[in-house]
Amino acid sequence: MSNTSPFENKSFLQLFIAQIIALVGTGLSTIALALLAYDFALNEAGRVLGIALAIKMIAYVVFAPIIGGFVHRIPRKFFLILMDILRAIVVLTIPFISEVWHIYVLIFVLNLFSAGFKPVFQALIPDILTDENQYGKALAYSRVAYDLENILSPTLAAIALLFFSYTGLFIINSAAFMVSALIIFITLLPKDRVIERAGSIIDEMSFGIISYLKTPRLRALFILYFGIALASSMIIVNTVIYVKDYLYLSDTTVAIFIGASGLGSMLVAFLYPYINEKIIDKYITQIGVLVLSVSLFFMSYEPIYSFALITWFLTGVGLSLSQVPSGKIVNMSSSPPDRTSYFTAQFSLSHLSWFFGYLLAGELVYMFGFSFTASLFSMVVLVCLLFSLLFWPKEKISNEMLHTHERLVHEHTHTHDDGHHIHEHTASEDEHSHDHEHSEITHEHRFFIDIHHQSWPK
Repeated sequence: MSNTSPFENKSFLQLFIAQIIALVGTGLSTIALALLAYDFALNEAGRVLGIALAIKMIAYVVFAPIIGGFVHRIPRKFFLILMDILRAIVVLTIPFISEVWHIYVLIFVLNLFSAGFKPVFQALIPDILTDENQYGKALAYSRVAYDLENILSPTLAAIALLFFSYTGLFIINSAAFMVSALIIFITLLPKDRVIERAGSIIDEMSFGIISYLKTPRLRALFILYFGIALASSMIIVNTVIYVKDYLYLSDTTVAIFIGASGLGSMLVAFLYPYINEKIIDKYITQIGVLVLSVSLFFMSYEPIYSFALITWFLTGVGLSLSQVPSGKIVNMSSSPPDRTSYFTAQFSLSHLSWFFGYLLAGELVYMFGFSFTASLFSMVVLVCLLFSLLFWPKEKISNEMLHTHERLVHEHTHTHDDGHHIHEHTASEDEHSHDHEHSEITHEHRFFIDIHHQSWPK
């Protein structure tokens, strides 16, 4: 495996820069949205933001699979540029709203386009970085970028607000999306692959989710993500409550606690390529979830500043350990033509976990207190880990599986390079569609759920 940096690949470097610019712009808009909500709702601003966050999750969970069902019909570069331009237009209209419900509508539309952009962008990276070691480093760097944005955006927003109102932050975000679109336009991307898919548009929309849930390791990953979401939600939703209502400290301390979690996450992201040389992704993910269960248990202790700060740092470590490898796990579970559908399913299902995580973290702490909720979440995360230990199959180095195909007659666009479409054809017919028959066959190769493999071998 190559030890070179993924940044030596010009296409990845350009896309990474586009990601950073879009992330910073989005972070500034998040701050601006909070200020806008306060202008409209005053003491109900938190409620407005909570509803907006739930709407964001609904857009991700419901519409990402729908978009994933037809996005393979559109060139990826054109689609990504279109999503960036549409997001830029939506963000630019936010300062002109006059009612609270306008916020909800625009947030939904904005995140509808994000639900289209993000999974396609994520699925594109392993097509550019075909070396697994480079791809692993790329995932780690993306995690660092995400954490840095969370930490630095409030600072950048504070500096920007010295010179203009929060309306200017939306304009900066719109410009960031346009710059991202321009960078993607000038980036050389791999040729789009022919997607072998049969059935109606409903079948195509459900293909990613169904295939994802039919894959044993991905089912286990989904269950783990529910535990990950609970731990993450405790940090995102309840840090301010813990610091102000239990430690009786200031807003500055809230930022310190969030920063401690981000620092732990970044540290692991930097170390991930070295950890992955010794430990496979399955075990890294499971160790991360174990760390989350322990850190949640520690959160239930009597509030002590120094101990709590270490616990928040430990939670960041667990969040990074458990999430950084997920891209590689999804990638190894899908064939290149179907990769976007699998990443869309991962995007949708993981955000479904966060949707419930946000709701549970907020409501349970309100009704039963922080200590009880942290203890309960610790046990639930442990159950999620136990599920993965029992039902995540033992990984083989080759991932090749012996399996048998029943006789099948169907039609779909196909090529002849995968061992499933061997028949006479001319060079001009390399990508074509017609009724064809698959005879019963037993063979061995890397196994994915796709149009020719509808169930996992027993």
